Amino acid sequence: MDGNHSPLSHHNKGHSPPAQPERDGSFNYDIESTDGGGAWLGSAADALLRYDEDGAGGPREPLLRKRTMNTTSQIAIVGANVCPVESLDYEIVENDLFKQDWRSRKKQQIFQYIVMKWTLVLLIGLFTAVVGFFNNLAVENIAGFKLLLTSDLMFKQRYFTAFLAYGGCNLVLAAAAAAICAYIAPAAAGSGIPEVKAYLNGVDAYSILAPSTLFVKIFGSILGVSAGFVLGKEGPMVHTGACIANLLGQGGSRKYHLTWNWLRYFKNDRDRRDLITCGSAAGVAAAFRAPVGGVLFALEEAASWWRSALLWRTFFTTAVVAVVLRGLIQFCRSGKCGLFGQGGLIMFDLSSTIPTYSTQDIVAIVVLGVIGGVFGGLFNFLLDRILRAYSFINEYESSLYICLHKLKFNFNLQHHIVFRFWSAGEVLHTRSFSPITVSIITSACSYGLPCTPCPVDAMEQCPTIGRSNFQCPPGHYNGLASLFFNTNDDAIRNLFSYGTENEFRMSTLFIFFIAVYCLGLVTYGIAVPSGLFIPVILAGASYGRIVGTLLGPLSDLDPGLFALLGAASFLGGTMRMTVSVCVILLELTNDLPMLPLVMLVLLISKTIADSFNKGVYDQIVVMKGLPFLEAHAEPYMRNLVAGDVVSGPLISFSGVERVGNIVQALKITGHNGFPVVDEPPLSEAPELVGLVLRSHLLVLLSGKTFMKEKVKTSGSFVLHRFGAFDFAKAGSGKGLKIEDLDFTDEEMDMYVDLHPVTNTSPYTVVESMSLAKAAILFRALGLRHLLVVPKTPGRPPIVGILTRHDFMPEHIHGLFPNIHKSH
Repeated sequence: MDGNHSPLSHHNKGHSPPAQPERDGSFNYDIESTDGGGAWLGSAADALLRYDEDGAGGPREPLLRKRTMNTTSQIAIVGANVCPVESLDYEIVENDLFKQDWRSRKKQQIFQYIVMKWTLVLLIGLFTAVVGFFNNLAVENIAGFKLLLTSDLMFKQRYFTAFLAYGGCNLVLAAAAAAICAYIAPAAAGSGIPEVKAYLNGVDAYSILAPSTLFVKIFGSILGVSAGFVLGKEGPMVHTGACIANLLGQGGSRKYHLTWNWLRYFKNDRDRRDLITCGSAAGVAAAFRAPVGGVLFALEEAASWWRSALLWRTFFTTAVVAVVLRGLIQFCRSGKCGLFGQGGLIMFDLSSTIPTYSTQDIVAIVVLGVIGGVFGGLFNFLLDRILRAYSFINEYESSLYICLHKLKFNFNLQHHIVFRFWSAGEVLHTRSFSPITVSIITSACSYGLPCTPCPVDAMEQCPTIGRSNFQCPPGHYNGLASLFFNTNDDAIRNLFSYGTENEFRMSTLFIFFIAVYCLGLVTYGIAVPSGLFIPVILAGASYGRIVGTLLGPLSDLDPGLFALLGAASFLGGTMRMTVSVCVILLELTNDLPMLPLVMLVLLISKTIADSFNKGVYDQIVVMKGLPFLEAHAEPYMRNLVAGDVVSGPLISFSGVERVGNIVQALKITGHNGFPVVDEPPLSEAPELVGLVLRSHLLVLLSGKTFMKEKVKTSGSFVLHRFGAFDFAKAGSGKGLKIEDLDFTDEEMDMYVDLHPVTNTSPYTVVESMSLAKAAILFRALGLRHLLVVPKTPGRPPIVGILTRHDFMPEHIHGLFPNIHKSH
């Protein structure tokens, strides 16, 4: 894990630190016997003299430092699973091995790297398209069989039996989705977009992109959507694409002898980040058949780092998705994909409409944008409260439950999640609003639907859209059935349909909107793979049609176009995306003339909603406890400098260090990086050599290239013993651990030269740099460690190390409780 270091002192040179009990797991425990004390000097003490400027002109308060160690949580919720999190390291480690490897690379190896990079993005697009097509085909066939069975029973006037069959199918599908999610991969619960977004921001956890998560994401999403839940498979497809990219980018498996020499180039966080960005874009492209929208989604919402080369590869990936999907759809049109599977995915073609709009229509669009912003802000607020309520229900109530994890959790006063580990026999319960309960509620809402008389001015005898008849008597139809008793994709098609002014009554649209809005809120928190795109589009399209019906005398726009604009406004109000949502909707509907109106309604809804709260995915990232770094620094960081927030104690090594000291430090800490400092006689004066990573130390120790004397070597024997790829990152985080190594007493007293594996050019900042500036630098470069060096000479060459957790608001406000959060 990341090291949280202080400006205290270096690691003891020549003797081991006092033995401390070894901790279980890989959590980041600080080595500190006292909290505070007189040892805090230099920049940490300077905080006592700094004042917080009250923007209102009030009295200045001293920024008293309350404690010295970083106590921010090192675990977070991934899906419905709780696991330790680490930071990814996108920095290039420029040590002697790296430099030798680059000098020795030939044109053939560079060509291999380029070919493999394009081959992998091709495979990502291919596999993601196949999975997206399979998901849609499976949902259409399973849901179609369920609806056909129910309709046949209703034709025979066996209504109660039909409801039992309909509700029973939904119940079995829901239970299966919840079971595989709970017992195989709890990390697959939810949409997965917050987790992918956090990963691309530099937050790693084993379960985020694990193969088991991929398996449950695919089949859990199929089962959940087929069960009739008000959720979509589009959000989970983003996570699925990221999992596929991660699996392909692992660099092979030595354990199963599946490695290939060419794949070794991708055993680093930088290349994996690019592949997973391509995977997330491919997921959107496969879900919506929107290749350009997928690229823009990755750029606007998912990725934290972007460059032109990545744009080109991402676009290539989504283009592959579009081509493969089109070929598969053509295949299915021959009738070879089952009774119901046509492979159309969700494509709502409105190109036959030719919208013309006037000033009155612009006023209606503004009204839709305001409504979308208000409803979107309210949706995010209620979802936040409901997810927190689920957490309390899961902890305190005792009813029907599914075992998820050996843990309970509650919230602290700042509404951040705090976790407490319990004995192995304790479990986290899914109670009250379990998938079973929500399934029963959803089935009841979508079955008991009343019939209404046909409109007297209808062009046909009765509306025929969707399942409008729904076993109604002559002269009646059921508009609710065409929305409820249908797949979510078909319900959207019906709402977006052109020339259907008389198909849906106002009461029908209002009931459907309330039901979808509420069911979308309660469904997202259950332990099944679930996306928010479809519930939001359904709710937005519903109130869009309502507004279109009310403003019909004043506007020339078709109600189906109002439904599209309503969906856009609600998407902008909840997810706060503009460019990507605009392009996705236009690619979905093939309706380019609507571009100006969609742009306008998105801008208005996002602006209104931003005045209430953050976007839904940003809120969920915070709620899950993922240490996400924003692109901007918080205003109160301007009142602090880098030296104020380093925490500790600092553990450093000499350039030639005793083996026993290294082993002991690795055992009693979870730090990922250690400064290397040369002191006389290795150098004339104390100087910072660089930073050595924990994983590199373990590989170096496993080779046992030790010396009996403490002398600096040329490092040639290390360069001959190891290659650069020996220090590459292991797949799925399964690298060496200190527990895997065994040393004799004689070896523990020997020395090892750390210079060949030390990154001699780590990023450093002076201790007096503004914390806001350091935070922006840290995120922009994708760092895991940022070394803080002293401003004045005559002091130790390093003050401390800043990690991701040192920039978290919990840590800063814990150090300085009286700092104003709003400044």
